[in-house]
Amino acid sequence: MRVAGGGGGRGGWWRRADTQRAEAVAARDAAQQAFYELDSTQREVELAVETVRAAEDDRTARQALTDFQRLSGRVNEVSVEYLAALDAHDLEDQELDAAAAGQARRQLDQAKQKLTGTQAELTGFLTRLQPLLQHAEAQLIRVTPAVERAKRALLGATTALEAVRSAGLKADDLAARLAELAPELTRLNEGAGRHGVAPTLKRAEDVALRADAIRISAEQRPEKAKEIDRRVGSLRTRIQALETKSESIEPALSELRRRFSLACWQDLQHVPEQATQAVGAARAKLTEAVRARDEQRWPDATGAIGTVRALLESADEAIAAVHGRLRQLNEVSHNPHQEIERARFAVRDAQRLAMAGRQTPDPRHAAPLDAAVARLDRAVATLEEAGRHPDYWHFLTELTAVRDTAAEVVALIRGTHS
Repeated sequence: MRVAGGGGGRGGWWRRADTQRAEAVAARDAAQQAFYELDSTQREVELAVETVRAAEDDRTARQALTDFQRLSGRVNEVSVEYLAALDAHDLEDQELDAAAAGQARRQLDQAKQKLTGTQAELTGFLTRLQPLLQHAEAQLIRVTPAVERAKRALLGATTALEAVRSAGLKADDLAARLAELAPELTRLNEGAGRHGVAPTLKRAEDVALRADAIRISAEQRPEKAKEIDRRVGSLRTRIQALETKSESIEPALSELRRRFSLACWQDLQHVPEQATQAVGAARAKLTEAVRARDEQRWPDATGAIGTVRALLESADEAIAAVHGRLRQLNEVSHNPHQEIERARFAVRDAQRLAMAGRQTPDPRHAAPLDAAVARLDRAVATLEEAGRHPDYWHFLTELTAVRDTAAEVVALIRGTHS
């Protein structure tokens, strides 16, 4: 009976040890699950904090990082305690007694509670971080499209630059400007996580704007070269036409000298020399324009073209003045009365307007009109007294002045009435 009783006692002891060890294993598994969940939560919070840190640059973001670092320290502490409890007892040892198994269970339960509590702290921190995280994510969403736009702009600038070179034009300045953007592209590729969202967005916008400016400038160069070539060709034709027109100056001047008095043409004697000088100067300036175009000094080319045009227009006006003078003198010599009637009509029309609705004219209107009538009469008398070689040009100049005075009075009257 004692033997049987002793054997039964020993069996109860082993059952208690097995029960304690099973409970310890369950505590170990629960602690292990809590450890995995804590690690997962820590990773989630760490990602959220990194998102906030990348997108935000204010005191709130810096405080969030500080709080997370404090919590991370707490995570490390409880993790170390858990691992120490895990290593303290070999729960797989079949010889583990009940007392050791119970101690292991208590240590692992305590470790699990600390792990779970720390996870709750992390979860609460993540909840409080949500508004800041949502704003940061909204900022981050803008980064990828902005960076892509910048890269597309760089590609467009590169393509346009290649087209310029293919057209046989130099583009060293544009290539240098494009090369300046290479470090910026590197920073964009490194991402907002390294450089921050706001700086990355600003950098992307700046790169896109500068690259677009390079592209536009590059695209304009072939067109600008074609436009300058077209204007150069047009001016060459005008120079040739001016040379042809210049040949008609001497015959016209010769007729003026033969038929009219010195006063009628002496101010035009310089026109042949002026035309010759204009042609020479225009050719020289056009050569400068071509050289500037070949060297892609666009403002210089445009300026030289403008000078050529001004020279040609001045010479054209001088040649036209010779032929116009001959035509006017021919007309007035054949029928001076037509010019006289034109002047008288202009004065009478102004006088009628000055008297409209009045018994006496306004002195401001009457005085210049009276002076115009007197000037007209003197011009007619001078012409009639001149004999065979009247100064028709002086006569025309005087009558033009009379008509101008009448027009000024009419404008003054209408301005007063309005």
